[in-house]
Amino acid sequence: MLLSLDIRDMLIIDRLALDFQPGLNVLTGETGAGKSILLDALGFVLGWRGRADLVREGAEQGEVNAIFALEPGHPGLAILAEAGFEADASEDLILRRINSRDGRKTSWINDRRASGDVLRALSETLVELHGQHDDRGLLNPRGHRKLLDEFAGLAPKIEALRGKWRALSAAKKALLAAEAVVEAVRAEEEYLRHTVAELEALSPEAGEEASLDIRRRQMQGAARIRDDVLRALNAISPDGAEGQINDATRWLEEAADGAEGQLDAPIAALAEAMNALSDAQQGVEACLKVLAFDPMELEAVEERLFAIRGLARKHEVLPDDLADFTAGLRAKLDALDGSAKDLKALGRTVVEAEAAYLKDADALSEARRKAAKRLDKSMAAELAPLKMERAVFATEISATEPGPEGQDEIAFTVATNPGAPSGPLGKIASGGELSRFLLALKVCLTEGTTGLTMIFDEIDRGVGGATADAVGRRLAALAKDAQVLVVTHSPQVAARGAHHWQVAKSVSNGMTTSTVIPLGAEARIDEIARMLSGDTITDPARDAARVLLEV
Repeated sequence: MLLSLDIRDMLIIDRLALDFQPGLNVLTGETGAGKSILLDALGFVLGWRGRADLVREGAEQGEVNAIFALEPGHPGLAILAEAGFEADASEDLILRRINSRDGRKTSWINDRRASGDVLRALSETLVELHGQHDDRGLLNPRGHRKLLDEFAGLAPKIEALRGKWRALSAAKKALLAAEAVVEAVRAEEEYLRHTVAELEALSPEAGEEASLDIRRRQMQGAARIRDDVLRALNAISPDGAEGQINDATRWLEEAADGAEGQLDAPIAALAEAMNALSDAQQGVEACLKVLAFDPMELEAVEERLFAIRGLARKHEVLPDDLADFTAGLRAKLDALDGSAKDLKALGRTVVEAEAAYLKDADALSEARRKAAKRLDKSMAAELAPLKMERAVFATEISATEPGPEGQDEIAFTVATNPGAPSGPLGKIASGGELSRFLLALKVCLTEGTTGLTMIFDEIDRGVGGATADAVGRRLAALAKDAQVLVVTHSPQVAARGAHHWQVAKSVSNGMTTSTVIPLGAEARIDEIARMLSGDTITDPARDAARVLLEV
């Protein structure tokens, strides 16, 4: 509920402080007195997008403060908590917004800076502004489904359906992605099968290229030095140095008896030389064994090494990565081979998700059809007291493309007289009829709503007499359980108010200023008499005003 509105330096308002009450609050005044300015100021502090030139001439900035009382469980508390503000229903909610001359706007919620987006989200739970030419949802068919859903309390069903829609969308996306992969793989299937066959025939392993290169270089090196080592072995063999040393030793031993010991040392040295020569022979023979290789092996090693390097160049990967590359291609082929099974499983998931979605969507459609009947019945009951008992309001439901909120399109239609063609609210009803249709619809849609301040801006325009009286009575009935603010030019409506303010403007020192005056009993009689008779208030007009107030 709106408790107070404080306005400073906005348009033609210098300083204005208003305290509002529960029930029906009416604001009256001559045309141009500034009633719409109050709504502009309230819309400004709530973050609504409106006119930009709000700052009063001569002022550097304009400021609006609004104080609201929130009941426990008020939906605005959740919005505040989500935005990081402390939310407590036991304390008043204070909104403050400043508009500088240069156009900059600054907002606060309970003395903490706030964004316009938070204000606007919060405002939807605080205030509902409604006028004859309302385009905030009632006259806009695109918003009718949401209004019907709110009337029927279908939020839990819709949230559940959104989950089913997300599951269906995800299943379809997965199926499409799998089909795209399979299609892409099939386009290169021949290449894949040839390449995998070629790679698997070779079966290269990580590190194999380096080991083959080392073995090849070893065998190539052995081929170059083996002949020299073999010649060296032949040189120290029995046919070479070993045989010559043996002959020399035999000759010296035969001559030793006549040499009187002079040959003992040479003979001993030759014996040692034979031992060293034997060691040398063993070492060379061992080396020859190491250097021994099969020329066919060298050919095989070179062939495999060149094949591995050739495939690596062909596929633009490192030789050590050929094994992983082969595994990747094999995985694609395996995916292709198993794609029929996978696509079938994904297809079943889509079918199951779609069935689950359609089940909930059908249930939601049925709930909407039942709610539409209740709304139409409630509207008929509301239109009768507004002197429109012959008018017909109908909620039309038609099929549309399935989506996260169902498969229904909702449109509110009216026929002003039995047998007359029905059509959209804004096209069929005249100005006065439209006012009453919107009032009745407003009453039905806000039934059970708590904590919402409803503002009707000249919704009684175009009606008078008994019809205006009926509008006033309905507004008064609506305000029994809610706070209703009405800007009106109708004395019949004004007379139904529990609280009455008069909006007036004056000129002082060349400056026009708008003021709002709370009216007592006698002043209220004069204001309603003015509304009845014009600038000259007559005694018969006062008497008529008293009659209206006493009814």
